[in-house]
Amino acid sequence: MAEKGRLERVRAYLEQKGWEYEYHEEDGCGSIDFSYRGVPYHIWEFEEDGERGVEMNLRHGGRQEEVLGDYEAAVIEMMESWK
Repeated sequence: MAEKGRLERVRAYLEQKGWEYEYHEEDGCGSIDFSYRGVPYHIWEFEEDGERGVEMNLRHGGRQEEVLGDYEAAVIEMMESWK
């Protein structure tokens, strides 16, 4: 079975909300770009020393932060807090 791609739970959440996004995959890592209320957001997946994570600007708009572990759940939790 072919792999469906990375950041699958995050993409499903965006689709459930009806938010348009762009998805790209390179070197086995996913990247999502989308806008919410006119603000551009980015989620970049990475792998470092065998551990996967994401770099994103969801919490602080213009500042990047890294999330490791179950990063898809953390990303979705942040987006669910948006009003």
